[in-house]
Amino acid sequence: MSFFQNAIQVLITIVTLLGAGFGGWGLINLFEGYGNDNPGARSQGIKQLMAGGGIVIVAQVLLPLLKNMMN
Repeated sequence: MSFFQNAIQVLITIVTLLGAGFGGWGLINLFEGYGNDNPGARSQGIKQLMAGGGIVIVAQVLLPLLKNMMN
């Protein structure tokens, strides 16, 4: 059973890091859009930032529930 607990903890870490990466990429695109006065890049940046935040929330809220179900 500890294998599944460890595997879920690794999954939480990986998904959190992916979400943070997407959010960081979105932040860069957002700032680039403001710097170049490009509304398309700003829109894309805010979408990526929000998607990355959503992924992090899923990793921090829903995946621990999966971990608790295995007990």
